[in-house]
Amino acid sequence: MSNTDIRTRPTTETQRPTDSEQTTESEEAVSDAERTSCPECGGQLQSDEEHGERSCVDCGLIVESDEIDHGPEWRAFDSAERDRKSRVGAPTTKMMHDDGLSTNIGWQDKDAYGRSLSASQRKKMQRLRKWNERFRTRDSKERNLKQALGEIDRMASALGLPKNVRETASVIYRRALDEDLLPGRSIEGVATAALYAAARQAGTPRSLDEITTVSRVERMELTRTYRYVIRELNLEVQPADPKSYVPRIASELELPEESERRARELLDSAREDGTLSGKSPVGLAAAAVYAASLLTNEKVTQSEVSAVSDVSEVTIRNRYKELLDSADAGPN
Repeated sequence: MSNTDIRTRPTTETQRPTDSEQTTESEEAVSDAERTSCPECGGQLQSDEEHGERSCVDCGLIVESDEIDHGPEWRAFDSAERDRKSRVGAPTTKMMHDDGLSTNIGWQDKDAYGRSLSASQRKKMQRLRKWNERFRTRDSKERNLKQALGEIDRMASALGLPKNVRETASVIYRRALDEDLLPGRSIEGVATAALYAAARQAGTPRSLDEITTVSRVERMELTRTYRYVIRELNLEVQPADPKSYVPRIASELELPEESERRARELLDSAREDGTLSGKSPVGLAAAAVYAASLLTNEKVTQSEVSAVSDVSEVTIRNRYKELLDSADAGPN
């Protein structure tokens, strides 16, 4: 064996791109340009999925043919047929204690063709449902989570809250459960506090009176639990903006867009004047909607606004006068 010295290259040489690397990069740039533009006229390319071709919009040159169709091999002509032929399940969701990954056995004693099951088959399915429910909730934590998420879904449905609020409330409750915040507090109280915080974070808040109406806990317990949850979980919840309540109140009263816009203008002028400080945002929103209805000649009474906003007529009467005075005192 010859005594040949093995020397390494200097580090400066390894950092410099070689001629072959520069050529490769330039070729890749050219190939990317060719894939996005026509090689003849430089026009834009479009894909025809029906014929499996890729052609130029300007000159009509067919650049590629016999493209691979990555879609399903079956066809569907309506949504029901598409759902029936699809071979994928529902997406995961935090609104279920098992993230929606377990099997759910329906309660209709019928087969896939809609025919009723026999007595022996019904007994068998009932036994399978019982064991399926036991396996889905194997410990106390899962049973707690199942009860709380069901409570959140019930209250959100009663309040008309969207799906994203329910998902956020489920995540907040899961965090409270993981950080052991439930001892000494009811499941319903923490679930209600999580839903109230999620609604405020999503910009679709509901008043404490509305939350208390659909909840199984008292208002005092709700406020105490809400403060405890947001403090322990370090949730960033901004103070409620009165303008966020205006669209719901105006929609339930079937007021036009002009009245809703005028109500927001009244609240903006009151904020600049400092009238909003220390007052209930729901009461201010209800008063702004009532004042805007008067300014736009809409026939709405104080009792009607009070019924849809859960604010007393006395509060509406006092607040709407303050809003009108603030608007008159502001710059024209």
